[in-house]
Amino acid sequence: MEHRTLGNSGLRVAPVGLGCMGMSFAYGGADEATSLRVLHRAVELGVTLIDTAEVYGPYANEELVGRALKQLRGKVKVSIATKFGFKILPHGQGVERMAGVDSRPEHIVRAVEGSLSRLGIDCIDLLYQHRVDPAVPIEDVVGVMAGLVRAGKVRHLGLSEVSAATVRRAHAVHPIAAVQSEYSLWSRDAEAEVLPACRALGIGFVPYSPLGRGFLTGQLTSGAALAPDDYRHSLPRFQPQAMAANAHMVTELRRLAAARGATAAQLALAWLLAQGDDIVPIPGARSLAHLEENVAAAQIKLSQSELAAIGAAFAAATVHGARYPQHELAMLGL
Repeated sequence: MEHRTLGNSGLRVAPVGLGCMGMSFAYGGADEATSLRVLHRAVELGVTLIDTAEVYGPYANEELVGRALKQLRGKVKVSIATKFGFKILPHGQGVERMAGVDSRPEHIVRAVEGSLSRLGIDCIDLLYQHRVDPAVPIEDVVGVMAGLVRAGKVRHLGLSEVSAATVRRAHAVHPIAAVQSEYSLWSRDAEAEVLPACRALGIGFVPYSPLGRGFLTGQLTSGAALAPDDYRHSLPRFQPQAMAANAHMVTELRRLAAARGATAAQLALAWLLAQGDDIVPIPGARSLAHLEENVAAAQIKLSQSELAAIGAAFAAATVHGARYPQHELAMLGL
C-alpha cells in the first residue's frame, strides 16, 4: 500500500490503520486468539498504524496489543498509537471503571509509563490526549506531552475530539501530528472547522468509527443483533427508531457499491480516503474477513462522479440520532 504522511509530522503510515478497541471493549465479548490472528494478519497486509488506549478494557486492549507486538518483535515495524486522559478507578473485585477525565501532569506521566509497560515498548509513536480536561489548560497538557518527547518516551503528539481553537492553542506549544475524531459518511461535523484548521497547520487527520460503528457496512440492521453488553445500545443512533430512519442511506450505499463491485464498507472507506491524502482512517476489525475487506478499500479509486453520487446520497439525508448520549457529547469539541 502506498503510504501517507500525517500532516507535516513525518510520520508515514499505510492509508488504512487498525482500531483495536472492539477487540477488548465496548462491542461485546471478543476472542483473544482471533484478535491476535487479526493483528498478525493486519501486519502481513501492510497495516502500519495500530490504535489502542489505556481506557479500552481498561488496560486490556493495550495488553493484547503488547502480546501481539512481542510475537512480532524484530519482524516488522509498526507505529503504535495510544491515548491517556480518563480517570480510571477500582470498581470492586479487581475491575476498573472510567470515572471522568484527568489530564493533570502527574496523571499523564503515570499513564504513559503504564502504557509503555503494557505495550512492552520503549517509545510510543503517537500519543493522544483522549478527551480534553476542562480543569487543565491545553498548553499545560501539551507541555507535559512535549517533555515526554524530549525524554524519548513519545515520538509524536495527537489530540482527540477537540475544537479548532484547541488545536491551534496546542500546536503553538508543540507540533501536533494528528487529530483523531469520528468522521464518516454519516458523521461529518469535522468538515466545518476542525479539518480545515488541521490542514492550515499541517496536521494529519485520523477518523475513528469510519464505518459508523458497523452501521455503514449494511450488515447491522437491528440493535437486536447486538450483544446485551454492547456499548451501542446506549447510543442514540442505534435506537430502533433512529436505525429505521437511517436505513435508506445504507440501502443507497449498498446500491452504489454493488455497481462498483465493492462492499458498502469498502465504498465508505474509499470515499473517506478520497477526502485527502492527510486522512488515515482506523476501522476496527474483529475477524480476518472484515480486516481484509477494509484493507482492500485502499485499492479503490473513485471517480469524481462516483464521489459526487456517494456524497449526494448522504448530504441530502438527515442523520437521525446524535452520535453519543448527552453526557458524552459534553466532552466533545472542547
